Amino acid sequence: MAIRIAQNASVSDAAKLSENASIWDFAQVRENATIGKNTIIGSYAYIDANVQIGNNCKVQNRALIYDPAIIHDGVFIGPGAILTNDKNPRSISSSGEVKSANDWDKVGVEVFQGAAIGSGAICVAPVKIGKWALVGAGAVVTKDVKDYALVVGNPARQVGWVGKSGIQLETVDGQHFKCPISGIEYQVSNGNLVED
Repeated sequence: MAIRIAQNASVSDAAKLSENASIWDFAQVRENATIGKNTIIGSYAYIDANVQIGNNCKVQNRALIYDPAIIHDGVFIGPGAILTNDKNPRSISSSGEVKSANDWDKVGVEVFQGAAIGSGAICVAPVKIGKWALVGAGAVVTKDVKDYALVVGNPARQVGWVGKSGIQLETVDGQHFKCPISGIEYQVSNGNLVED
């Protein structure tokens, strides 16, 4: 299948795009970025140099993903979401000189399989978003998010669990949960949610 790139998108010749990837209007994909197969990059999205995006992902309009982010397969990044890369940002050094790329250490956000980042959410690196987790719209994530966790707010805090369908799980008892869509059951083991 063919790669689709809008005429007004800016895609580096050094970017690596896999089959059936789609890059929409005014998106920018920088050098050495990797875009997996069947992945869609929305209008005005920015994919920084060296960012790795897996297969079957959706990066919605105006999302900003900075080096050295790693996005695993099946991830959804909502409109206007930002994945940062500088824990202590400064434009100039303490002596007043403009900082160069060599004057700071990049830190990244890693988003694991099936997770979703809601519209306008900000992930402040370094953080990891667990498998199938859901970050609510507008949340500001400053700490790692567990697999299947539902986090909201500023700073983001866990308010429940979600299943692979993306729907909040129903509580069976304090340690057992059930997806109202699929019927799949989960249990908490050592503070982490796992499928039964």
